Parts: sequence; C-alpha cells; structure tokens
Amino acid sequence: MQIHKDLEVWQKGISFVTDIYQVTNNFPKEELYGLTNQIRRAAVSIPSNIAEGSARQSNKEFIQFLYIALGSLMEVETQLIISKNLFYIPEDIFTTTQLKINELGKMLNGLIKYRKSKL
Repeated sequence: MQIHKDLEVWQKGISFVTDIYQVTNNFPKEELYGLTNQIRRAAVSIPSNIAEGSARQSNKEFIQFLYIALGSLMEVETQLIISKNLFYIPEDIFTTTQLKINELGKMLNGLIKYRKSKL
C-alpha cells in the first residue's frame, strides 16, 4: 500500500524538505544543533506524517496525521521567520519559501476538509 506516493501534497512535501535543506545549508555552524536541526526535523515531519497517516486503517486517524503535518508546517514557518529576522535567510529566498508554505498549507487543509466529508 503506497497511496501516499500518489498524493500531490506528499510529493510537494518531499520537494519542500529538499528546499529546506538547501535554505538551511548556509546557516551559521553554531546553529547546526539548534535552529538548523529544528527546521529540518519539522520539515521532514510534514511528508512523513502524510505517509504514516495514509497507511492507517481509518479516515479519522489519517486526518489526525494530516493535522500533525499541518502543525509541523506552521512550525517551519515560524522558525523561518525567526531565521529571517536573524538575517540567516535573504528576503527573496524567504518569500519563495513562504509561497511554498502557503501552497502546502492550502493543500493540507483541502485534504483534511475532503477527508472530513467522508466521515
């Protein structure tokens, strides 16, 4: 059962993780075990929770994992704002990343809404 690989939100989530690793690659070395690690872990959590939730037996469980993925996305957004304020991320990179966050958020909310309608 590999339904998650067919979901566009999962595919975009995987791509987003790659983007986040590239964005954080130039963070100061002293942030390696702080902000860099935290952002990366939260980003990885997004497609991971989509995948785990899609393998669950019930729609209700899947929805719960989608909410966790959405929470991780908001965590990444918050940490990127902090990173921008600390001048770790240039404005243009932040803006591009923010657009991807918005898109993923809309997709996750849409999937949650759709799954809730099937309860």
